[in-house]
Amino acid sequence: MHLIDTDLSKFSVMDYRPGNKLKIVAWYIVSLMFFDNGIPWPYSWKNWILRVFGCKTGTGIIIKPNVRIKYPWHLTIGNTCWIGENVWIDNLDQVNIANNVCLSQGSMLLTGNHDYTLSDFPYRLGTIVIEDGVWIGAKSVVCPGIICASHSILTVNSVATKNLEARKIYSGNPASFTRERIIVR
Repeated sequence: MHLIDTDLSKFSVMDYRPGNKLKIVAWYIVSLMFFDNGIPWPYSWKNWILRVFGCKTGTGIIIKPNVRIKYPWHLTIGNTCWIGENVWIDNLDQVNIANNVCLSQGSMLLTGNHDYTLSDFPYRLGTIVIEDGVWIGAKSVVCPGIICASHSILTVNSVATKNLEARKIYSGNPASFTRERIIVR
């Protein structure tokens, strides 16, 4: 069997187009001013800015400083969600966040990856769905194409490479089921 090497000089985004180039440049500038820095701008301003750039947002959303959002037009955020410091939503594809979701500090939602089986290392994209009541722990990673079902938890520093079932808690890399989530009041 003849082995072929990776050749990144052959990489191409192919037909992937995230949006209008002017819109992308405008977003990067606005993002640096209001999101990806340490200034605690009012949450209402941030929500308004996201809507201007095509994000579908609910009410009561808290977005802390130093948050990176790649393309807000590929993002939906429901009501009463918390997005902590240093969260990175790398949404080359759609990210749908339902209601009462907590993305803790430093967590990452990654909708893009690369196909390492092909020499030109092309994109592999997948939508992320985070259903009601999910908690993504600090410094955790949700990989492309993952569904975090209702009220599931991904604990601190864990990596979701498979779907998380409803009302279950997952830990580790790759994350595995540890116990049921029981909410008592």
